[in-house]
Amino acid sequence: MIAPVSTRRATADDVGAIAQTLARAFHDDPVAAWSCPPERLRPQLLERFYATRTRQVLGDDEVLVEAAHGGAALWLPPKRWRTTAREDLQLMRPLVHPRLLSRVPLVVRGLTGVEKIHPHEPHWYLAILGTDPAAQGRGIGSALLQPVLDRCDEDGIGAYLESSKEANIAFYARHGFRVTAEHDLPRGPRIWLMWRDPR
Repeated sequence: MIAPVSTRRATADDVGAIAQTLARAFHDDPVAAWSCPPERLRPQLLERFYATRTRQVLGDDEVLVEAAHGGAALWLPPKRWRTTAREDLQLMRPLVHPRLLSRVPLVVRGLTGVEKIHPHEPHWYLAILGTDPAAQGRGIGSALLQPVLDRCDEDGIGAYLESSKEANIAFYARHGFRVTAEHDLPRGPRIWLMWRDPR
């Protein structure tokens, strides 16, 4: 029998562990590989990226973490999904590496394109959801989704995400999300835009 999953709101003390978990979770992700093709560099750069993004989202008080750091979800509330120019610069710093500098314009163009097609109606935005590969299959992802999805239902508001793996579409569909569009990154992989109406 699988033990119940315990989740809580993250604090600044969790940032390092969350970044390590997310770096492992997204190591083989198509968008991560597109952003940072050298596999040897990817763990360190992803860890820096996720540490930065987690710190940015912590102020909105909806970074959820599994008690043993087996997974984390970074949610942004309505009207707070858009990143500022300063936040974008912070997020691009991990790519400031001699072997990746030539990719920066491509990645910036790709991320800007994704932001342009982001829905504007009020919604909660699941910016990142990841489970450590060693902890997958225990219900951690579902447990990290549910508190905010319950809030969406109570408040009558939608939820939105971009899935970077086609294999994850079925998982999100079980939680009420549906694919609304597909988008190809420049010279890169496809992502699936998914929306959930409140229940």
